[in-house]
Amino acid sequence: MTGSGGTRVLSLDSLVRIQRGRLTPDAPRRLPVPDGMTAPMGCDAVAVPARFGPLVLPRLPRVGCVYADEAHWWWLVPSDSDYALEWPAPAHYAAGAVLPGSSAGTDAAGLPGLIHRPDGTLPYTPPIPLYLALCGLTGTTPVWSRPVTA
Repeated sequence: MTGSGGTRVLSLDSLVRIQRGRLTPDAPRRLPVPDGMTAPMGCDAVAVPARFGPLVLPRLPRVGCVYADEAHWWWLVPSDSDYALEWPAPAHYAAGAVLPGSSAGTDAAGLPGLIHRPDGTLPYTPPIPLYLALCGLTGTTPVWSRPVTA
């Protein structure tokens, strides 16, 4: 949200979330759903090393919320987008959009910055196109194309 003069305005909900994060340092750090957006299917995230981020974007038909810091780019996906999928290394699947450990290059709240916000109210990148893009970049055969062994 932007106020007059182009200054960034935070909602009361955002300020409360930031303050709670400071009061509970052991609380898990989650990527937030931006104000004005809803996540009716829950929210998980897929991270890749930052060098892959710009290579993934043009391979996607729709891009949801993308967060980035110096080390990783994170895509919000619907919950359980890892069901029956083995996300290819070096991708990391984060249930609940919980960030592992601490990251360098994060903002004041200790979270990566939002670098892409889609139009509309849904924050999701479709998981199957994201999975296929990552498989293509990493040379991994999608799980459904692998030979079945008995």
